[in-house]
Amino acid sequence: MNYFIKINVVSLLHALMILVPVELMVNGHRLTRLTGWEMETVMNASGFLIVAILLMGTVFLYFLTGKWMEGRRASYWTAVLWFPYFLLFTYIIATFFPTTYGGDAPNPAAGLVMIGALVTFPFYVLVLNFMSLSTEDHQKEGIKLE
Repeated sequence: MNYFIKINVVSLLHALMILVPVELMVNGHRLTRLTGWEMETVMNASGFLIVAILLMGTVFLYFLTGKWMEGRRASYWTAVLWFPYFLLFTYIIATFFPTTYGGDAPNPAAGLVMIGALVTFPFYVLVLNFMSLSTEDHQKEGIKLE
């Protein structure tokens, strides 16, 4: 049961790691309207936050996965389990913060970038899980890293 909770917490963190950049990308016009900042300032701040979240999240999840998942093959389920959490968080945000002003609608290019990010994210999670296994775990599984 303890491992079940750990794998779900790691999946939840993966979902948050992709949710925040997606929401920043989609809500650029809303952030511009609400903060009063120029669009360029919001895009620069969003870009910086997206890169920072991805870098810090990668490092954090690398070490957390290595420690909590104990080199088990079941850790690869996080490549699938993040998606229901992502859908849940997206639904909650859309429910509590609906787009009521037409000018806040994202442009079609943001949707294409979001689809690309969501398609490639499971591969990112798989690579992160694979790399977070220690060398001993790879050797136990018969995987050569050279």
